[in-house]
Amino acid sequence: MQALTNRAKQVDRAPMSFMEKMYLPAIIKGMSITFSHIFKKKPTINYPEKTRPFSPVFRGMQILNRDAEGRENCTACGLCAVACPAEAITMEAAERQIGEENLYREEKYAAKYEINMLRCIFCGLCEEACPKDAIYLSETFTPADYQRKQFIYSKNDLLIPHPQENPEAYKKALGNRGNKTTVN
Repeated sequence: MQALTNRAKQVDRAPMSFMEKMYLPAIIKGMSITFSHIFKKKPTINYPEKTRPFSPVFRGMQILNRDAEGRENCTACGLCAVACPAEAITMEAAERQIGEENLYREEKYAAKYEINMLRCIFCGLCEEACPKDAIYLSETFTPADYQRKQFIYSKNDLLIPHPQENPEAYKKALGNRGNKTTVN
C-alpha cells in the first residue's frame, strides 16, 4: 500500500527496556516540567483586587444614553432592534405628553425598552444602527446571576445616570466615551 503523504510514521514495536518499564525517566521528565512552571510568571489575575486592561474596542453591557440636560436620546425608531441579529432587543414607542419636554428630546420615546442578555452576542450592531447615539456598549461586564429573568434588562436598568443629579456616576458610566469629542 502506498501512502498519500510522507507523514506516515512506522510504529516501533521493539520490547521496552528495563528503565522504560520502570517509567522512571518519564516521571523525572514530567516532574522537571512541573517544577519549571513554579518559577514562571502566573497568567492568572486576582479579579476583585486587580483588573486587567481591556482593549479600546471592548464591547460590554449596553447603556441607554442621555444628553447633557438629562433627557433620553432614544426615539424608539426601532433600528437597533432590526439590526440585532440575535433579536435580543424589544421596544414599544409612545408619544411625549405636554410637560414631558424635560424627559425626552423628541416627540416619540421608548416607553418600553428591553434587552435579553442571554440572547445578546455583543456584536455592536445596535450601537452602529442608532442615528441618535442613544445606545452604546459600555466598558463593564454583564453581571452573573442564577436566574434567567435577571438577564432581561429593562429601560430603568439600562439608562445612564442623570448628568445633573449624579454627575460622578454619569461620567463613570460614559467611561472613555466622555473623553472623546464628537463631530456633528
